[in-house]
Amino acid sequence: MEAKILKFLATLLLLLLIFAGGAAYILSTPYGPSAETFIDITPGTGTPAIAAQLKQHGIIRSRYGFDLLRMVRRGRLQAGEYRFDHPVPMTEVYERIVRGDVYTRALTIPEGYNIFDIAQAVQDNGFASRDTFLAAERQHVELIARWIPPGAPRPASLEGYLFPDTYYFSLQATPLQILTVMVHRFRQVSAQLGMTGNVVRTVILASLVEKEVSQPAERPLVAGVFINRLAKGMPLATDPTVIYAALLDHRWRGTIYASDLQSPSPYNTYKHTGLPPGPICNPGVASLRAAIAPAQTDYLYFVSDAAGHSRFSADLKEHAQQVQAYREAQRH
Repeated sequence: MEAKILKFLATLLLLLLIFAGGAAYILSTPYGPSAETFIDITPGTGTPAIAAQLKQHGIIRSRYGFDLLRMVRRGRLQAGEYRFDHPVPMTEVYERIVRGDVYTRALTIPEGYNIFDIAQAVQDNGFASRDTFLAAERQHVELIARWIPPGAPRPASLEGYLFPDTYYFSLQATPLQILTVMVHRFRQVSAQLGMTGNVVRTVILASLVEKEVSQPAERPLVAGVFINRLAKGMPLATDPTVIYAALLDHRWRGTIYASDLQSPSPYNTYKHTGLPPGPICNPGVASLRAAIAPAQTDYLYFVSDAAGHSRFSADLKEHAQQVQAYREAQRH
């Protein structure tokens, strides 16, 4: 009887050693794809389904080995998109998913992009549909509540406060998460620039400057022109606001028509004096600086020349001469 027990124990030990060796091989020996492979784990996916997904795409040898890891290791498996491009031990795969080491994609927002441009970029990069993003930015204007003066109307949009930069998000990022990060970046930059007082007015002015001029050195001069016209009660008469009004009304046709100049929109600065009711794009640092500290001049007009620079004038006669010179340069 004793011999049988010893034989049984020896057999059991041997089986345990074989099992342990097999488990060690499965868990620690590198395995996986040699080419770039993406795995998208959706929120709420259970461990067995994750293991099956990894096995199906050739990331791990055995789904059962992954289940075993889950039993002996701590940590919550995180949803997201993961990128694998070379063989690694299953333990490393597991730890990456526990850490949430997700693959992120770049989202670049250039200076001067308006909310429609940003929404299209979000869609083009695979994060969310254009319409879903636009609906979210209209819904979550509370993100900029800190800058809205008491008693002022509720803003209709986050336009102006989505700071231009290159961001990195996982494909699981929601529109609200994307918007929150962009507004937070604006908050950081505005603090660095020492933006105080009426932030809304500053951002609106900066957005006009951003759309009107591409030369950084000319931005404070353009901001100064707008300040001078506002002080005299003159219409700002800036084309980018007319374009933005057409975009809001879904009637922008790629060029400004006479009917656009007659639009009753409060963004039409040919028809209405003062600043428009909100920003018309998302300005960068140079335009924000110009709006914070406009150049002090007597200029009331400016027009672009053939080289893409602005020519400034203090009176209408000089401005008319500048415009005529610009038109003649275009003909040649």
